Amino acid sequence: MLHRKGARKGSDIPNDVLQLLQQGRLETVNLTEWLAVDHVVLLQNTLDEFGLQRSSDVFMTELNQLKEKKIMKMIPAIARAWLHVFEQQAIEERIRIFDAMASHLSDSIRCWAAYIIGIDPRLSVKEKLAGIRPFAADSHFGVREIAWMAVRESISLQLLEGLALLDSWVRDEDANIRRFAIELIRPQGVWAKHIPELKEHPELALPLLEAVQSDPAKYVQDSVGNWLNDASKTNPEWVLQVCNAWLMISDTKETKRIVTRAQRSLNKEK
Repeated sequence: MLHRKGARKGSDIPNDVLQLLQQGRLETVNLTEWLAVDHVVLLQNTLDEFGLQRSSDVFMTELNQLKEKKIMKMIPAIARAWLHVFEQQAIEERIRIFDAMASHLSDSIRCWAAYIIGIDPRLSVKEKLAGIRPFAADSHFGVREIAWMAVRESISLQLLEGLALLDSWVRDEDANIRRFAIELIRPQGVWAKHIPELKEHPELALPLLEAVQSDPAKYVQDSVGNWLNDASKTNPEWVLQVCNAWLMISDTKETKRIVTRAQRSLNKEK
């Protein structure tokens, strides 16, 4: 079961697998499983695990306010409820529970923990990036995606500070960390609000992009190419200039791959 490939359709997920996922006793292995997890069921099981059954109403109140029960609405709502619960607890208990969530076997529970960091109003941008780092480096694809989504709004509101703080991230040895830094600040992004300032002035992020213009990891290359492709929709000439400049100074297959991906929307228009 641990080495399963995962079903292609939600209806094909074996019942025993789905049950374990919603008990928090198994990680999802693909997007189909990740989307199939019933977070309400998982939440009730998690509250039982942590001895917090009496806090169930706090979570249900938050979730009942949602117009859509989609996963990208439910995860932030659950995180908001956790913050309300934490407010009623001693700091030692709060730390104990959060640490248990952050290191939990369930990737879905780790997603909740990542979003708690992202929406905690007490934390500065610097503190949020420090707190989100373990999730940005997580072994699970879903947790890594939620990590950048969780702090994106905070970064967009304090963009210059965020860009400065991310300078060391794009030079990190961990490809997941480098990719996080680029994905976090994509001008148009995926499943996230746009960052108007970067749509209008993509050059603000150029120092970060240049650090990974020939990154050895395809995971990072794809993110850089996607970043530039986003920018090409509002600043096509700038993207062409950047791509041409990179090809002149970096004749590597990695840079060529990034540039090809970066110009895919522009090439469709020809």
